[in-house]
Amino acid sequence: MAGRDDSPAVRHQRTMSEESGMLGTALTARHIEAFGRKVTTTASHLIGDPSSSIHYQHAMNELQKELRRPGIQQRVFSYAKASPTELVRSKLSTSEIQHRALTYLPDEMLANIPEDENVYSLFQGFQATLPEEESSEHRKKQRRRTLKGQKLLEGVDDDEPPTPLEKLKKEREKMNHKLEMMSVRKNMCSSEIREIDNKISNLNTMRKIVLDRLGDLEQDEVQMEQDLIEADNKLEDMLEELDDAATLNPTATPPTEIDVETEITEEETSFMSASIYEKIPSPKAKRHKPSRRKSMPIRHEHFEAGSAIKEFQAHNDMITALDFDAPFGTMVTSALDDTVRVWDLNLGRCVGLLEGHQASVRCLQVEDNIVATGSMDASIRLWDLNQAEYSTRLDSTKEEDAEDDGLASEDPNKAPQPPQTSSMEACPLFSLEAHVAEVTALHFRGDTLVSGSADKTLRQWDLVKGRCVQTLDVLWAAAQASATINSSNTNEGQWRTTGRLPDVSADFVGALQCFDAALACGTADGMVRLWDLRSGQVHRSLVGHTGPVTCLQFDDVHLVTGSLDRSIRIWDLRTGSIHDAYAYDNPITSMMFDSRRIVAAAGEPVAKIYDKTDGRHWDCGAGVNAEEEGRSPASVERVRVKDGYLTEGRKDGVVGIWTC
Repeated sequence: MAGRDDSPAVRHQRTMSEESGMLGTALTARHIEAFGRKVTTTASHLIGDPSSSIHYQHAMNELQKELRRPGIQQRVFSYAKASPTELVRSKLSTSEIQHRALTYLPDEMLANIPEDENVYSLFQGFQATLPEEESSEHRKKQRRRTLKGQKLLEGVDDDEPPTPLEKLKKEREKMNHKLEMMSVRKNMCSSEIREIDNKISNLNTMRKIVLDRLGDLEQDEVQMEQDLIEADNKLEDMLEELDDAATLNPTATPPTEIDVETEITEEETSFMSASIYEKIPSPKAKRHKPSRRKSMPIRHEHFEAGSAIKEFQAHNDMITALDFDAPFGTMVTSALDDTVRVWDLNLGRCVGLLEGHQASVRCLQVEDNIVATGSMDASIRLWDLNQAEYSTRLDSTKEEDAEDDGLASEDPNKAPQPPQTSSMEACPLFSLEAHVAEVTALHFRGDTLVSGSADKTLRQWDLVKGRCVQTLDVLWAAAQASATINSSNTNEGQWRTTGRLPDVSADFVGALQCFDAALACGTADGMVRLWDLRSGQVHRSLVGHTGPVTCLQFDDVHLVTGSLDRSIRIWDLRTGSIHDAYAYDNPITSMMFDSRRIVAAAGEPVAKIYDKTDGRHWDCGAGVNAEEEGRSPASVERVRVKDGYLTEGRKDGVVGIWTC
């Protein structure tokens, strides 16, 4: 052949390759033959062994005899047609499976098995959770495989169409299956609902535990703050003694307080009357820091809206005014029993009386540690609660406080508890006296206080100098406004009551609020006047109420007013128009709003609440469930709310504290 290399080297290499291939083939054949001989030898040994041969032949004869029986043949044939699921169901029942599981499982695993009343198996639940389309496709494929095996065994032709009876049976089976799956799904939904209820119950229990823990932390926080104040007071006293000793005589022993007072008494009582001397504080009079809270409680924010925090008998007569500085802080109340009481809302106890007025207090305001009160004796008094001595009161109630968290309701019929009157002796700051009739409204911010009186005047006070700096005549302002609007009508300048129900007992100045140079004032003619304190003039009048205005409050955008005409109106300060309005069944006597809700007292045993976020009206107070509990609480006269913490004063002198 052309091109082929037939050199001796090539021929030798080709010969070696052919010989190696033949050698590999021969080795493979030898391995196979050896394995075959081993199998043949083992089989021949088993069959050739007399004992083994007899046993093998006996077993084969018995098997042939069994296979000749018609019943065995039918059973084998039915096994061939049945699916694995049907085989398991035919051989192992549910009770047998449970029995085997309980028999072979150890007792440790069976100790905490939850009770289960489900009548459906886990497989049925899994099958019911599959989508309908996916489940139907799976069943179709499984049915095709089963039918194909049965047809191959029975020799049935695949092309034979199903009869109408078979179609109807198939539809019936589908509907039964769907109905069974629906029952399984219903049972699963019911089980999920029970499981969710159990989880909610467990979560509520955990929430109560955490809420109690929060209350304990707040109580410990109050105690820690009191201990801190005591340490600060001791430190200040020690520093003052060291300073006095260094000033008088660096080498001499510092005189004690008793020595100083004795020396003053002996030298100065000869020319100083006892009444004057009692008002002058001793050189070593202690001015301890007040028991004021540094941290704000947050426990009430986690209560359900409308929950009662505390209810107690504060006065023996109708409450005329109340206010507080912060939730669980300090509250001041006044009533027609001619008393003004200071309350610790965290402890729920009266800690003192503010004494000095000669008649009942009609209005008051609490701002931080300063309290302003306006009385029927035509005077205004300011008080500094920082000067109060709480130590005696707190020490006497320390053991009781350990068991009282300030949330338990007292008996409303119980008489007011006696306060520690001596604790407030150092609180009065000064008195403002210029009105000639009872003070019915006041408001202060910073160093400016504005008061309204039945003498039909508004007065602006400088709290730094302690004197009146401006007097505003409401009648004159009304006459000027009427003359400006219509100078031709001579009757417009006359004061007239426009209320639907004229009430001579209504306060001439029902409410007022000031902010910087702006003043809003509501009067008995139903008018709301906006004043400029810089000029002393009315720059806008809001007309809408048909009865005396009893309460008002404004923020950056809106002004909310309440009146004896039973309505509450929300004004837009930018345009002077009504933004919203709603009414109740009785006259409005008090109102206040916070960032979310407007709370009003409307002559009912409940506080009326309007939720500004969702526009919902609802009631809060003791009168909500009064009929069910067989009680008849008095009507609410005064309300105050801050951050969802609501205090209400009733006609019978009871004070209620609620979350809203």
